[in-house]
Amino acid sequence: MAAVTALRSSCRTAGRLVCIHRVRSCSGIRFIKSKYVCVFDKSALKFSHQQRLFRTSAVSCGQIVQFKLSDIGEGITEVTVKEWYIKEGDSVSQFDSICEVQSDKASVTITSRYDGIIRKLHYNLDEIAYVGKPLVDIEIDASKGVSPEEDVVETPPMSHEEHTHQEIKGHKTLATPAVRRLAMENNIKLSEVVGTGKDNRILKEDILNYLAKQTGAILPPSPKAEIIPPLPKSETLPAAPKDRARKIPVPVSRPIVFSGKDKTEPVTGFHKAMVKTMSAALKIPHFGYCDEIDLTQLVQLREELKPLAQVRGVKLSFMPFFIKAASLGLLQYPILNASLDESCQNVTYKASHNIGVAMDTEQGLIVPNVKNVQVCSVFEIASELNRLQSLGSAGQLGTNDLTGGTFTLSNIGTIGGTYAKPVILPPEVAIGALGKIQVLPRFNGKGEVFKAQIMNVSWSADHRIIDGATMARFSNLWKSYLENPASMLLDLK
Repeated sequence: MAAVTALRSSCRTAGRLVCIHRVRSCSGIRFIKSKYVCVFDKSALKFSHQQRLFRTSAVSCGQIVQFKLSDIGEGITEVTVKEWYIKEGDSVSQFDSICEVQSDKASVTITSRYDGIIRKLHYNLDEIAYVGKPLVDIEIDASKGVSPEEDVVETPPMSHEEHTHQEIKGHKTLATPAVRRLAMENNIKLSEVVGTGKDNRILKEDILNYLAKQTGAILPPSPKAEIIPPLPKSETLPAAPKDRARKIPVPVSRPIVFSGKDKTEPVTGFHKAMVKTMSAALKIPHFGYCDEIDLTQLVQLREELKPLAQVRGVKLSFMPFFIKAASLGLLQYPILNASLDESCQNVTYKASHNIGVAMDTEQGLIVPNVKNVQVCSVFEIASELNRLQSLGSAGQLGTNDLTGGTFTLSNIGTIGGTYAKPVILPPEVAIGALGKIQVLPRFNGKGEVFKAQIMNVSWSADHRIIDGATMARFSNLWKSYLENPASMLLDLK
């Protein structure tokens, strides 16, 4: 301190002192050290003296931490921000959901690592965020410290009034992403809403009721298109006389004015993954094989088992039977559950039957897979399918659900159509497309016509390692299991 006083005295007549501040945090109190540099300017001597301060007003505002997007895995370097669950000024706790991002393989929910207040969002919706770059700025308590790998930004001083209006979040609020978005759009703090769901979960109705109480308004019902019935024949206008009809001038056609404009959007998310996968699939020489399956007995069996599955809380469709029958067929023809390396020199026979199911979602075509079907029962497959379908509809499928497939079935019949030409998903070597089930007339062994439940199947296989005879034999075995479901009991393990 004496050296500093001497330095200031010696430089007072010759120039001015510039005070350079350096911030050091110690036991929750922020000290400001100073370095002094002599600059010859007599007019600024008074100003430099004012800069040498010991201030503690900035201690209450804490430190700003740049929360970076961590490595998601699978070689992903960039993601698209699909939804923010918070906004600037919100309080967050550890493990609170911050945002949902989507890569070309899966959707991931990013959670907070700190307790603090959101100060800045670095990206808008549908913008590309990069791994290792700042995602949000979070103000944390300076006394808690911060990990060395995070960047700390010096916080500007905050007035006492601003500090007292900050929200301190004491507990985690339970709400779905849709409810959080509705609250954020209407500037409603979830901590002020009383949840009526399980474990005080906030529902959509709670947000609407809270909004109605605040504004005193009643939300109007959604408008419906007015349907105008056609006029009855008795009220139709009388026909015009022939002579008057001849005098009606021919209308002059005018050019139609259209003000629409083309729109260009980047290929992102699952669409980007589909471009990459389908481009690689073009290198595979496909061949097709089609057949029809009589599902009359399977339809009857499913109707008998549906109530039992509902008691267990599982929705039982035809797909678990199709998947299990395919797995039994793959045990006899393992070449269909294999992969070929890029140099076409080695064939790898997969031990697990990870059978993928193509799903049509709002995000695009996705193909999650049911793991280890060879050791699963029909009921276990149905339960896993229910989970995948729920996550797929919500866009929350993880990377593990979307990778590792060895064989694929695509049920186009749920949308419509009977035949298709499915495209193989590399590195797989076969895929099947299932058409819709139709009630059609067929002949039995006695030549009698009966009503049959018919479904068409279309297979595609990699002709480099699979020949037509192998595909036909596999299809016949798969068909026999479905046309006589009781025969599957002989091969179930």
